[in-house]
Amino acid sequence: MNMLFDTAPDFDQPVDVLKHCHGRIRKQLSTMQKLLVHLPAAGLTAQAQQAASAALRYFDNAAPHHHADEEQDLLPMLRATAADDDLAVLNQVATQILDEHRQMEAAWFALAPQLRKIAAGEAAELSAEHVQGFVEMYTAHMEKEESFITPMAQRLFNQDQMLQLGNAMRVRRGIHA
Repeated sequence: MNMLFDTAPDFDQPVDVLKHCHGRIRKQLSTMQKLLVHLPAAGLTAQAQQAASAALRYFDNAAPHHHADEEQDLLPMLRATAADDDLAVLNQVATQILDEHRQMEAAWFALAPQLRKIAAGEAAELSAEHVQGFVEMYTAHMEKEESFITPMAQRLFNQDQMLQLGNAMRVRRGIHA
């Protein structure tokens, strides 16, 4: 076991994978906030280009998988499992989560072209309003999921359901067990 590097959880622990993704999202959100300070101070540096490229890679590729994990597998499985108070909370929160996914996707489509220009070395302009709005939206969204959805899944899902969720997540990413 390599103790020098943090390792991602395995898909045998799918809820932990989802929470780990939130950590990666927070890292990329922080990177974009740092870019807001870096660009006016240092200009369009190689570091700025690399930071913009990293954010683009994450939000263009990994984030859509994460949203699909929740929309296509996690939330439907919870709806099939939850009862009584859990189901009432789930129905309310799940609707909000799905709406927020659409809002975050729209916000990303406004922000991504700016990051593409930075990554390509074509411009050093990044809208603080777009970045801060995206950061605030994603942060509140993740807090909601971490307060309601992931604890519910950990409490309600049995080992077979966790395996089913993890397998669906693997397939979505083209990973073979």
